[in-house]
Order: sequence, then structure tokens, then C-alpha cells
Amino acid sequence: MEVIEVTDLRKSYGDTVAVDGVTFTVRAGETFGIVGHNGAGKTTTVECLIGLRRGDAGTVRVLGEDPARRRRALAQRLGVQLQDSSLPERLKVAEALRLFGALYRDAADWRRVMDRWGLRPLARKAFGDLSGGQRQRLMLALALVGDPEVVVLDELTTGLDPIARRETWRLIGELKAAGTTVVLVSHYFDEIEALCDRVAVLARGRVAATGTTGELVARTGTASLEEAYLALEGADR
Repeated sequence: MEVIEVTDLRKSYGDTVAVDGVTFTVRAGETFGIVGHNGAGKTTTVECLIGLRRGDAGTVRVLGEDPARRRRALAQRLGVQLQDSSLPERLKVAEALRLFGALYRDAADWRRVMDRWGLRPLARKAFGDLSGGQRQRLMLALALVGDPEVVVLDELTTGLDPIARRETWRLIGELKAAGTTVVLVSHYFDEIEALCDRVAVLARGRVAATGTTGELVARTGTASLEEAYLALEGADR
């Protein structure tokens, strides 16, 4: 079953075309990657997915809803972690989870979420005192405290050291094992290869190709997703 359907999505900012006819679907329970270099249209696509922006043309449906029109209702079923997410510096970890949990009608027990993501030892620690990896773990937990059906993660590991990055990968793997639908947006090709069932390759605001890493590598006759991207991006010029 398809839980996300994007059809011919277009979005411009003045004379700049950010998204130019993007089309893809995401199936229930899969981890779906959106990959591309900076400026490829990833962030605008995500913002349309979660209702922060409305496309100029085309359609977006998430769990059967139009995010631009039904953002508040969809927020009860959708978990989101954006690239620039932050919290007040003095807000403690346990306080953040409790407050976010109160926003949802059918939230998971925030204490269990705290334990699941290994945040119990940090419960009384302020956000401003957390390391980069600890902050990302907390932001991921906050995206999940509403017990969402779909989770959208935008550039989740940007700025993390290799150890924190691998730990974040492990947490995403746990989401996949639990059957949660995950949309993972990244410019790290190794990350998409390691975590995603299928991927949409974005280049200059368009979908250059979709498929598994193996399918894209075979299609381009290359040895990795990054090499496949470069071949697809060059062919699209």
C-alpha cells in the first residue's frame, strides 16, 4: 500500500525553479530515501510533504491527506525531524519529551520512548549541554513520541562525528524493524545505501531515477549509488 504519493510537484521562488515535476511514491513500512546534492530540491520537496509549503502545481498525498490543507490533522499521524530543528537551551530532556507527548491524542508513553532511545541517563540534562549525537537522538525521539505512522527525517546526521552517525543509523534501523514508514532525506550516498529500501535521486529539481540501489547501479553500469547519481545527473543535463 502506498502511504505517500507525489505527482508532478512543482515549486518556484521567483525565477528560481526549486522543484520541477517531481513524482514518486512511498510504500507502507519501507525506508525511502531522497538523495541529491545541495540545491537538488530535497528540502522543498520535504516541506511540501509535511505541509510547510504548498506546491505551485501537482499533488501531494500523505496517508490520503493533502498536507497543505490538512496539516493539523496530519500532524497527529506524522513525525518530523527537520535539519534545523532545535529547542530552548535550558529545556531538559525529560521535559521536552513530556511536553511533546502532550501534543498528541494517542501519544506513546514518553517515559518508554526515553528508555527506548537510551535517553534515561540524560533525563535531567539541558538541551544546550547535549553533544551533537545526543541532540540528534533526542530530536528523533521527539519525532516518534506521537507514535506516528510515517516519519520524515531531513539530513538527520549532518554535522555528526562518525560514531554518532553510526549510532543514528542503528536507531533508524530499529524503526525499520518495527515497521515504521521512514522518509530519509540526505546528501550522504553511503547513508542512503545502508538504510533505504528504495531511493529517489533528485538532480536540479527533478527525479532523475527511482529504484533500489542495486537497480540504479545496474541501470548506469556503475559501482555505487554516488557513481550512479553522477551518471544520472550528467545524463539529465
